[in-house]
Amino acid sequence: QVQLVESGGGLAQAGGSLRLSCAASGRTFSVYDMGWFRQAPGKKRELVSATNWSGLSTYYTDSVKGRFTISRDNTKNTVYLQMNSLKPEDTAVYYCAARPRKSFNDLATSDFAYWGQGTQVTVSS
Repeated sequence: QVQLVESGGGLAQAGGSLRLSCAASGRTFSVYDMGWFRQAPGKKRELVSATNWSGLSTYYTDSVKGRFTISRDNTKNTVYLQMNSLKPEDTAVYYCAARPRKSFNDLATSDFAYWGQGTQVTVSS
């Protein structure tokens, strides 16, 4: 089992940047693929970005491609989400999540068994 704690959320202006961090504790971090999800009020939770256990494979939803970058440091048990060129529509609660390693071709939300508590990101226009 793994415990996840997000940090780095806050208020940013449109066009600005924020960096989210997710620190993991418990079982060996490198056995997990990691994802960043977000949920805006009245909307479904969506997968924003993911990285496989090694960091060599990544996924981005279309709306953040070219603006967000996911990375991980297995020596620090931490995954990051660098968010640049922020837009008001990026406003949401952002969640870090983990799943045991599996094929990166399938990123079903239901496979992510472990979740952080979430961190609020608010982008003003």
